[in-house]
Amino acid sequence: MNTETLFTYPVTLHQLGWRTFFQQQLTVIDIEHSTIAKVIAHYRSGYLLATEQGEISIPVHQSQPLMSVGDWVVLNEAQVFERLLERQSLFSRKAAGSKVAEQYIAANIDTVFIVAALDHDFNLNRIERYLALAHEAHVEPILVLTKVDLCDDVEDTVKQAKQLDSQLMIEAVNSLDVTSIKVLLSWCKMGQTIALMGSSGVGKSSLINALLGQKAQITAGVREDDSKGRHTTTSRSLHLLASGGLLLDTPGMRELQLADCSVGVQETFADLNALISQCRFTNCQHHTEPGCKVIAAIDSGALTERRFNNYQKLLREQMRNGATLADKRLRNKQLSKMYKKVQSTGRKLKQEG
Repeated sequence: MNTETLFTYPVTLHQLGWRTFFQQQLTVIDIEHSTIAKVIAHYRSGYLLATEQGEISIPVHQSQPLMSVGDWVVLNEAQVFERLLERQSLFSRKAAGSKVAEQYIAANIDTVFIVAALDHDFNLNRIERYLALAHEAHVEPILVLTKVDLCDDVEDTVKQAKQLDSQLMIEAVNSLDVTSIKVLLSWCKMGQTIALMGSSGVGKSSLINALLGQKAQITAGVREDDSKGRHTTTSRSLHLLASGGLLLDTPGMRELQLADCSVGVQETFADLNALISQCRFTNCQHHTEPGCKVIAAIDSGALTERRFNNYQKLLREQMRNGATLADKRLRNKQLSKMYKKVQSTGRKLKQEG
């Protein structure tokens, strides 16, 4: 496990993003005898935690709950993991591959910068996926469009993105220009935690370097033929900004499948849901039915067929993956109860014998 020091110590819990929400979960014993720590990096073999005095590495153990960068934990007097505090927010997705499993991305995030590049890899469908994740986690999304120097018509591209949500904040920047990225600093104040999410090659690492004012992340170019990026971030970690904010980078995600994201999808496509509620028939399939407001909106140009098709795709995807995960959780819960019952019976027999 990587054991490099990420922050300069000492730091306060407030600087690490501590809130009243977390304070209220502590007991008197916690306050007097325990250490409060935040997960600031997640490696394959363990976690790196930040406390007010310094950093502590703990290995991954099967007895621990699944954790992610941004989580707050309580350590006992021996600096051993004791428990995980309830989260304010959690980003998760279906793990990559054919097996349906949930993968945590980040916890306790205040704002997410959804990073998309203004080159020919610009993709509205992909942005809608990230927006669904942000809405599901109840985290404010900011769309950050990078590589303005490679786009011939920035205004037109911003206009396309704005049509996804009239209330969506959008900033177009050049990650190689320090002056350009200053517009993002208002979200990076003391104690605020910001996550950067986006596909490989969109310029997340360059943006982090610019915000930090140093080369904290290795950067790599993109293939000229298709603008597809190369992975340059392989683990998740928090970085402390000069402004006092905490910045979380995540590995580029070529595959981002939704799971348990029904609320996020509905909020991302709120305009479409408003149309659907006005259809003449409650079971309208939006194909040839009379009085269909969705068809009328597409015909008039008020709604693009692309957006409607992507809505249906994401809805089917999250329903399929969400149902599978729910079944898996139920089986795990039943197995856990059975194991506890067997262990309890074994202890009783041992005592009686």
